[in-house]
Amino acid sequence: MQQKGIHWFPGHMQKAIRQIEERIKLIDVVVEVVDSRCPLSSKNQYLEKITQNKKRVIVFSKKDLTSLEEIKPFEEYYLKNGYYPLVCDLNNQNDISKIKKAIAIQGKDITDKYIRRGMKPQPLRAMIIGIPNVGKSTLINRLSKSSSMSVANTPGHTRSQQWIKVDKTLELLDTPGILPPSYEDKITAIHLALIGAMKIENISESELSDYLFSLLKKKYSSFLIERYSLNEDSLVSKEALFEGIAKRRGLLLPQNELDTSKAELLFLKEFKEGLIVKLVLDTLC
Repeated sequence: MQQKGIHWFPGHMQKAIRQIEERIKLIDVVVEVVDSRCPLSSKNQYLEKITQNKKRVIVFSKKDLTSLEEIKPFEEYYLKNGYYPLVCDLNNQNDISKIKKAIAIQGKDITDKYIRRGMKPQPLRAMIIGIPNVGKSTLINRLSKSSSMSVANTPGHTRSQQWIKVDKTLELLDTPGILPPSYEDKITAIHLALIGAMKIENISESELSDYLFSLLKKKYSSFLIERYSLNEDSLVSKEALFEGIAKRRGLLLPQNELDTSKAELLFLKEFKEGLIVKLVLDTLC
């Protein structure tokens, strides 16, 4: 596979970066949300530069779609690099409480400064950042116990910034999902497309399925066999796999021929939904 870079930079993302740069001085704690299946690929390195002098929490979202064993080295990696890492299910209130506690821990120096001066502590101000479709709006809804914020499972849905008061101790600033202007490493872009963080038209379904088939055959073949009730002969090639899936799922063209194109789309969809295997796509060098 030729590893050419992927380039884009929609106008709303450029505007959002300027707004983040302007408002970062108002922020006490930065909370970055990454997808636990891609804890490196789903991190915006451009935002890393903007936020590097702030106290930081990193939330690994979608815990239910990842391997808790495979994610441990990434927790240690981020901890060593100054983050407070948390692997979370954003629909679990206990995990939401842990995130709120982590923000308070990271902002303790600021709260203590008010107390030392004999002043009433002001609410900590936390900025929520991340690339599209990792769960930022869901996190804010859960923290504020409100569903009034617009949330969509579409990359690039949130395009404005708004403050949300959680309680007397915490205020949140939501930001749009921002992708870097380019990915020189195409594997990073493929990972993001596989989990649905990038619009799939940036990379062809064929490229995605090539990559995913190779990975799953090498490391997770038993999960493929179990999911689609296949035998090992069905993993001899990508085409054989899709024929097997089409047979098992009854995916047929009008002439009763196997619809391998529909099987390919089903394969990608079920992987994204965590129905084939729960894993971490990224690797630490």
